[in-house]
Amino acid sequence: MRALTDEEMKTVLDKLANYMSDLKSLIAPLEDGDRYVFRLNHSRVYYVKLSIANLATSISRDALLSLGTCLGKLTKTGKFRLHITALPILAQGARHKIWIKENGAQPFLYGSNVVKAHVGRWSEDCPEHQGCVVYSMADIPLGFGVTARSTTEARRLDPTGVVCFRQADCGEYLRDEDTLFAG
Repeated sequence: MRALTDEEMKTVLDKLANYMSDLKSLIAPLEDGDRYVFRLNHSRVYYVKLSIANLATSISRDALLSLGTCLGKLTKTGKFRLHITALPILAQGARHKIWIKENGAQPFLYGSNVVKAHVGRWSEDCPEHQGCVVYSMADIPLGFGVTARSTTEARRLDPTGVVCFRQADCGEYLRDEDTLFAG
């Protein structure tokens, strides 16, 4: 396990900035003097307390399977792909949100995109191709995606028009359980 290089850190923070409004809260010191850091192990980026990361240095890289919250994976080409395990962190500081009705939650959790007929409400002034977090009407985060249309364009869409392209949803825990945490 090692700290991210400047280039890797920039890639991760750029991806998180698409979804979150305040990145400073991710790395700000906590009340007990500790802070959260980003660590890389087997091409996966973890978000973990510094004190726990320091304790984990006594474990060999091959023996260490997971530590903290897995945010995603750095690909061989240098891009960063967010995993569904990053949803609690994204939901805390989400800039743009879409709430879907109960009849749209199941298709979304089965891997479908969000269509206008399933949208209960959404954040105002959401631009096109911007990251957003998808919630149920009970404010439970279900997943995240990228908006297909801006808010004003989406209002003029027909009910079967796609409003949000799904990137990840909670159903992945069941669909991809064999590969989600495997190297």
